[in-house]
Formats: sequence, structure tokens, C-alpha cells
Amino acid sequence: MKYFGFLARFVILPLAALSIFTWFDAKRGKKLPNKLSALPPAAILGAHVGLAVAYTTPWDNYLVKTRVWWYDKKLVTGLVLGYVPIEEYTFFVLQTALTGMFLLTMARYTPSDDAPPKNGWRYRVGLTLALGAVWAWSVYNLITGRKKLTYLSLTLAWGLLPFMFQTAFGGDILVQHRKLVALGIVLPTLYLGVSDSLAIDSGTWSINPEKTVDLHIGGKLPLEEGVFFLLTNVLISVGMTLMLSKESPKRIPPKLRQWLRIRE
Repeated sequence: MKYFGFLARFVILPLAALSIFTWFDAKRGKKLPNKLSALPPAAILGAHVGLAVAYTTPWDNYLVKTRVWWYDKKLVTGLVLGYVPIEEYTFFVLQTALTGMFLLTMARYTPSDDAPPKNGWRYRVGLTLALGAVWAWSVYNLITGRKKLTYLSLTLAWGLLPFMFQTAFGGDILVQHRKLVALGIVLPTLYLGVSDSLAIDSGTWSINPEKTVDLHIGGKLPLEEGVFFLLTNVLISVGMTLMLSKESPKRIPPKLRQWLRIRE
């Protein structure tokens, strides 16, 4: 299966379907709830697409350069930026758009509590400390050169860092909107995981067995690939929820809030 063929089948088609559904919702006046209207959804989605490309590009280039994974040159167009084919950059954009659009769709239909939980700082501190412990473990593995844990540790060290920032800022907000966040993470992760396993089976890309723990979800999907999709969908769904929440602007310094033109 060619890489662009994979994108067309498994990402562009569902993204188009979500776009059409969003258009119908707009026509009949179905909007986001007031508590999730701090910023325009299109601006938030666009910002996450930009962040995804900027943050993932150096990390993914390192993975390909060090042969953590590689692609079949016969199944790509041949246009390469750095060490990564143009199809991979396209996937950064499309996955973010797909998960983001799905989250916005779910947000229009998913009820949540009216206010964040009491003693919200406990959620913020507790979640961040727990994630910090896993992040430290992954960094330790990289420093000590545990080869079989290379891909897993690189993924955790890369993905947990911004996630810790998100939980420190609004862990309690995420608890408030836990149903929405869970839907935005679990369903896209399952879907993309199955799609990824099909692409690996067809030879579109390959994972280096020497740098993985050699565990496969459902007998096909490498554990590290599942963790990658889980973390990327976490960052998208959590980040968008925080930016949508009207509780978030209250935590931004007034001068910065004024400069960004954010209203409470």
C-alpha cells in the first residue's frame, strides 16, 4: 500500500465525513456548549496542526535517521525533507485535523459538569507528578542505553513533556471534561492503531525489532506504535479541551491574556 494511498483511505475519507457532519451541524445551529467557547474552534485546530508539525518533525527525523523505523522507498513519492518523506509530514497535519475534528464533534454532544472539581490543585499536582515519574524512567533508559527500550523511551520522553505542562495547567479542567477527553483519546487511538497495523502488514513502513520490546497489541500492532498514537491523541484532545474551556483564560496573566485578545 502506497503511503498516500494509506492517507486517502484511512485519514482523508473519515476527515471528509466529519467535515460534512460539522457543516450540517452548523446549518441547524448545533454549537459548542458555552463553557467550551473560550476561543474559535477553527483557530484552536489550526494552532494544534502547527504545533504538531513543529514539535514532531525533529523527533521523527531522529527516529528515521537512527533506524528506529523506516519506509519502503517504492511506496512513497520520493520527496524527502530531512530524513522523512513528505507523506509523513502530511500525516502530522491530517491526524491532528482528524482527531481535532472528532473532539469538536463530540464536544457538541457530550455533557460535562458545570464547574471543575474542588481542590483542583490536587489533580494538577498529582497527575503531573505521576507523569513525571514515567518521564524520568524513560529518560533513564535512554541515558543507560537500554536498546530494546529505545523506541518506547524516545516516545515517552518526547510525548510526556508537553502532557505534563498540560496537566500542571489544567488537570482539574480535564477531570471536569473527562468524558469528552476520554472519547477524544480512546476512539481515534483505536481507529488509527488498527489502520497502522494494516499499513505495517502491507510494508508501507517497518519498525526495527532490535529497538522495540517486541510486544504486539492484538498480535500485530507494535506496543510503541500504540503508545505513539495514544500520546499524540492525548496531546491533541487535552490541548484543545484546555483551549476551549472558559476556565483556562482565568489562569493566564492579564497582560498576556490582553495581548492574545482572550476574553474570560
